[in-house]
Amino acid sequence: QVQLAESGGGLVQAGGSLRLSCTASRIIFSIISMGWYRQAPGKQRELVATITSGGATNYEDPVKGRFTISRDNNKNTVYLQMNSLKPEDTAVYYCNSHPIAALGWGKGTLVTVSS
Repeated sequence: QVQLAESGGGLVQAGGSLRLSCTASRIIFSIISMGWYRQAPGKQRELVATITSGGATNYEDPVKGRFTISRDNNKNTVYLQMNSLKPEDTAVYYCNSHPIAALGWGKGTLVTVSS
């Protein structure tokens, strides 16, 4: 069974930065498009950013220009560099495959941005 492990979350002030990591096990990671998703309190989970197996990236409007997704296929890891964080970025962040989140959800990593 595929396992996803997210890490790197924490408490940060508005304007600060965090770098999230997600490591996948038991899959041929390099051929899978991956995405970062987030779920804020009381809201549905939403897509944040995606990266294809070839490294092409795409971002949802709320994070464009502030977040950067990248991957290291040798480490089976996808990253999310988050800069200029805002209180509305507060959420639990998850990674999964894209466009279909087919790998089963990990526990996520909590990001809290204080104003």
